[in-house]
Amino acid sequence: MTVTYSIRMLSRLSGTSIETIRYYEKVALLPAPSRASNGFREYDNTIVECLAFIRHGRELGFTFDEIRELLKIARYAEEPWVDADRMTRDHLDALRSEIRKLQRLWRGLKQEADCYSRKSVHYKLLHPLAVPNARCRS
Repeated sequence: MTVTYSIRMLSRLSGTSIETIRYYEKVALLPAPSRASNGFREYDNTIVECLAFIRHGRELGFTFDEIRELLKIARYAEEPWVDADRMTRDHLDALRSEIRKLQRLWRGLKQEADCYSRKSVHYKLLHPLAVPNARCRS
C-alpha cells in the first residue's frame, strides 16, 4: 500500500509552501496529483523527492525550464547521466561567464569608488557627465 499525503502534510514534509506546490503543478514541474474521493489532492513519496530535487536545482541556479528538462531526463532517458552531465556543464559555463562579467563590473566599480574617495562629492557626481569617458586622474 502506498502512503499518500495531503497537500498540507506534503508542505510540512518538504518545507515547500502550499502555494508553491500548486504553482509547480500549474507550470508542470510536478505531475498532476491523484485525487481522493473527496476531491482533495493526494501525493506520494515521489513528489516529496521531486520537491527536494526542484529546491536543490534552484539553489544551484537552474531555471524552471532546466529543472523541468532534468526531471524529464531522470524519468525517461536511457542514459540520464549523459544528458544531465551536458546540462550541468553548460550551466557551469554560463556561471563562469557570469562570474567573469561580475568581476569586471566589480573592478570598474572599485576603480570608481577609489577615484571618488579622492575627489569632492560634487566632482564625483558631475565630472563623468561633464567630460565624456572621463577617468580618474590622480
